[in-house]
Amino acid sequence: MTRPSPEPSGDDPPEPDRPDLSGPDPAMVFGRLFDEYAPALHRYLARRVGTTIADDLVADTFVTALDHRHRYDPARAGVRPWLYGIAGNLLRRHVRDELRALRATARLVTERHQDGPENRVAERLDARARIARLAAALAVLSPDDREVLLLTSWAGLSPVEIAQALDIPAGTVRSRLHRVRRWLRASATTIEPAPALPEEHHG
Repeated sequence: MTRPSPEPSGDDPPEPDRPDLSGPDPAMVFGRLFDEYAPALHRYLARRVGTTIADDLVADTFVTALDHRHRYDPARAGVRPWLYGIAGNLLRRHVRDELRALRATARLVTERHQDGPENRVAERLDARARIARLAAALAVLSPDDREVLLLTSWAGLSPVEIAQALDIPAGTVRSRLHRVRRWLRASATTIEPAPALPEEHHG
């Protein structure tokens, strides 16, 4: 006869990705969180705003998380999307600089592609053209669409984790990803910035 599994009790230890941050001495917990999540978070942020700003944003993310640790609810979300949500809020302060950098990259790479010496190898030109297309496309996307795309492509978050990080329904995340990827595929052959995405209809 199969014995039923024991019911979880309040004494069970928290899951590793859903730690209890409300204890009186959070230093050990946050030290582990920093060691585990800071490197990947830094790589994600550095790809968007550069290493120097990423250094500051990672530090600010964990300081903010520590200050607001009592707001974290492990029943609602894992700690990774919670940290990315905090980082995303901090990152929005740099959106204008990010857009200027993306547009500058698209313009610079396109100019080098057009004016470069004729003896450059085709592979290098193709790589520059791809960078220009990507930068131009990212600059055209709305902030919401760009954040969803980069959280999945660069940070490796799942749609459910992105939904938790941004506090939106997972269905909205999947809809945005599908729409943005379809638009990117359609505009992948152009170097100039593509037209803006159509309005997203809700209902």
